Amino acid sequence: MAYVVRGLAREGSFRVFAVECREVVEEVRRLQGLSPTATAALGRALAGAALLAADLKAGRVMLQINGGGPLGEILAEGDAEGNLRGTVQHPQVHLEPRGGKLAVGAAVGKNGFLSVTRDLGLKEPYQGSVALVSGEIAQDLAYYLTVSEQIPSAVALGVLVDVDGSVREAGGFLVQRMPAAGPEDIAAAEEALSALAPVTELLAQGLSPEEILERIFPGRIEILEKRPLTYRCRCSRERVEAALVALGREELSALVARNEPARVTCHFCHREYEIPLEDLRRLLRDLEKLH
Repeated sequence: MAYVVRGLAREGSFRVFAVECREVVEEVRRLQGLSPTATAALGRALAGAALLAADLKAGRVMLQINGGGPLGEILAEGDAEGNLRGTVQHPQVHLEPRGGKLAVGAAVGKNGFLSVTRDLGLKEPYQGSVALVSGEIAQDLAYYLTVSEQIPSAVALGVLVDVDGSVREAGGFLVQRMPAAGPEDIAAAEEALSALAPVTELLAQGLSPEEILERIFPGRIEILEKRPLTYRCRCSRERVEAALVALGREELSALVARNEPARVTCHFCHREYEIPLEDLRRLLRDLEKLH
């Protein structure tokens, strides 16, 4: 079962989060027909979104990554109910592995930005953005949290893709230093993090998210919440109609002029919606009434 945990370490000196999301990443790989490189990149982004969303009581968080690489834009979203979804602009892009590892950084690129949007259901969502530092996603997310949100953070994200393209392991962790952390706490955490094996190796050994955090803070972890995760899209017929209206009168008129139904495919779940001609005409009439 895919899930994320939220907790405290060293008596509140650190906030900690860890996630195992193999099932979710495998489902999105299957739905979208992702290449191994795209699977690893989007899987890391989804794990990152799950870690950030684990702290939400309501609303959702979205990661938007565009580093100018061949994969194009990557979107990953998580909400307070444990729902995840994501997409990558060019899902078939695959680069040759380098040193036995998938070339995620090269495929993402680093001539661009990582943006984080937190929609808490208030009037305006909060958005922050930083320049990418590596394209490897985990390092970029840690940089964002440290620089933009002023919370010193360590992030590890990993996806292990099997030879047949399926997902063997996927997950990660987030450690955030709190004001209560003293020099001894910080030194112990830094030493443990530097000695830690890659997160996919730990998952492949059978370690749970809780056990991974225990490796970093032996005997000093308090788990506050465990939240199941699922891949679930928010698309609907109503949202598709709203998107068609947002195209504007000119483009909607062009669709009506074709004298045939419009077919729209969701980028996140690949569900296809057919909007009959009479509904297109209704949308156009409603739009014209506003002008």
